[in-house]
Amino acid sequence: MAKNRPIKFRLLELFSDGESHWNSEVVKKVQAEYGMNSNYGRDSINFDIIELAAGGMLKEIDVKKDDDGTYKAGALLHKYVITDFGKIRAGDSCFFKK
Repeated sequence: MAKNRPIKFRLLELFSDGESHWNSEVVKKVQAEYGMNSNYGRDSINFDIIELAAGGMLKEIDVKKDDDGTYKAGALLHKYVITDFGKIRAGDSCFFKK
């Protein structure tokens, strides 16, 4: 696990499998790994995902409303995939293979 590495590096690692992932699933995984189980922790990790997307390292490919409230009732859920730029930056972080 990546408990000692920056959260954004861990997020890139999770997305570097090339598959698409819903933010809700990734946030829950990172919350468990980093012991950030509060609403504040949830929202902080989600904000990190948004920053990676804003920086061009992740690309949003789908969006839906959380009608079930399994993540955050009424919130929008976003599905992301890593971009080529994100793969390069993940490789540059020295934690991942290019």
